[in-house]
Amino acid sequence: MESALIRRSVAAIVGAATLALAGMFPSAAGAQGPRLPYRIGVLNEAWAANHPTVEGLKAGLRDLGLEEGRGVTFDIRFTEGNPDRTLTLATALVASGVDLLFTSNEAATQAAKAATAKIPIVFTLVGDPVAAGIVTKLARPGGNLTGISSLTTELVPKRLESLKRLIPTVRRVWAIYYADDPSSLAAVRKAGEAAPRLTLTLVTRAVRTTAELDAALRELRPGDALLPPDIATMDIPAVLLETSLSSRIPAVFPTGLWVAYGGLVSYGSDYHAQGVQAARLVARILRGARPQDLPVEGADRIQLAVNLRTAALLGITVPRTILARVDKVRR
Repeated sequence: MESALIRRSVAAIVGAATLALAGMFPSAAGAQGPRLPYRIGVLNEAWAANHPTVEGLKAGLRDLGLEEGRGVTFDIRFTEGNPDRTLTLATALVASGVDLLFTSNEAATQAAKAATAKIPIVFTLVGDPVAAGIVTKLARPGGNLTGISSLTTELVPKRLESLKRLIPTVRRVWAIYYADDPSSLAAVRKAGEAAPRLTLTLVTRAVRTTAELDAALRELRPGDALLPPDIATMDIPAVLLETSLSSRIPAVFPTGLWVAYGGLVSYGSDYHAQGVQAARLVARILRGARPQDLPVEGADRIQLAVNLRTAALLGITVPRTILARVDKVRR
């Protein structure tokens, strides 16, 4: 990793401010002298480079004195929801000599873990890091990884409660998820535990192909609701959003990002805020901390969001009790 950190000599660093910044963030490999800018490889399943977690990471690092282009640069790779590309892109980032890998979602994190056991990895948007086998313990993750858990598994009951309070008549909820995602499976199991006390029937469908996804959607009936997963593999959340709006079937999402695009309701962590939170871990590692010694953190910003326009489209009157608790309202 040391060869990746040696980017410029003292002669290439212009200005006392930059030299001071280099002193604040010495090489994680322990080499002497300035090592700026650090190179961060970014890997996720997004459809564009400006994923909210990435924008949050940039903002968080900027607040810590690491500005893009000066203190740090980014090599951003995204798979457009295709799980078959993640390992190839992760391997390419490792080969390029980045100083740290920043991942969003489980597939990207697993690919980064498989690609390197040496380069530090900071992850976000992993619903259950232990269930996914990404870390062994949250308090002492071990290996070369640490990051932010989106708490998807823990928050599933609250997500179903929000749906039930918004639509008391709903009886059947569909959880459609990517079959090879352990975090989604853990969340579905948690939903299955919570559903009976809310007088809900949970219908689960694990899918691996678009044909299986289409077949599951054909089984939906009026009065049903959707519980989309917290990963972008196969673009399942976007497909379920489209189905929700076109078929007038309510859906409760894991983050307000989808409510901004027309989803009815969400309860969960904020993607941008996870990036900002992860920036603190990234900065500590660049100062020399070992990722295995930094506990995995739970997302520190949880929000309830409702789209009033979508509620009107679905013929739903949002109770005042919910409006009083909402963190974000889309009109």
